[in-house]
Amino acid sequence: MTGVTIRILLADDHSDVRSGFRLVLDSQPDMTVVGEAADGATALDLARRLEPDVVLADIRMPRLDGLELTRLLTGPEAVRPTRVVVVTTFDHDEYVHTALRNGACGFLLKRSGPALLIEGVRAAMAGDALISPQITVRLLDRLATPPLSPPSSVSPAPTEPGAPLTEREQEIARLVARGLTNAEIGAELFITPGTAKTHIANIQAKLKVRNRVGIAAWAWETNLVEPRA
Repeated sequence: MTGVTIRILLADDHSDVRSGFRLVLDSQPDMTVVGEAADGATALDLARRLEPDVVLADIRMPRLDGLELTRLLTGPEAVRPTRVVVVTTFDHDEYVHTALRNGACGFLLKRSGPALLIEGVRAAMAGDALISPQITVRLLDRLATPPLSPPSSVSPAPTEPGAPLTEREQEIARLVARGLTNAEIGAELFITPGTAKTHIANIQAKLKVRNRVGIAAWAWETNLVEPRA
């Protein structure tokens, strides 16, 4: 990406947070903050006028929250679909799932630090996605605890996890849900990163999801991801 500058819009109702993010991102040779918004409605207007490459959006903002902002910028009614990375203090499961379903290219916690913020922007630009490790671990831990059986002598039918996917695609979907990069998936399965990327694109098309975060959400919801030991 030599010579390419990633243009970023910051949407957060706290000026000190925006200042901190700007300081971190503007320090990168290939990144520049092109605008700031203290509420979701202003962020939506600026995104449509400035056409940034990536929008970093908080969840709780006046006038329009970050989840709805994400949907409007990435959904079918978006005039120009824009990559949105949610960066927030709140990591409630319903926020994570709604953000991913609405098309977010990542979900980061503010306490994760500047390195992950930079990595999240780069991942979004590369067509990948990043979720704070704390969130991924918690979701997998929750999957490791089976729900209580219903009061019936008939057991519920198991979820069919990968009906639309080949066995290899299911393998890759599991690794995507665990947060592995294309290079790490390639090393795990003894294939090239380019082949992993092709498989991921095919999986996205079959599942009708926008990005690898959508693959991860599908894998969690269908119990494709095995509980951690």
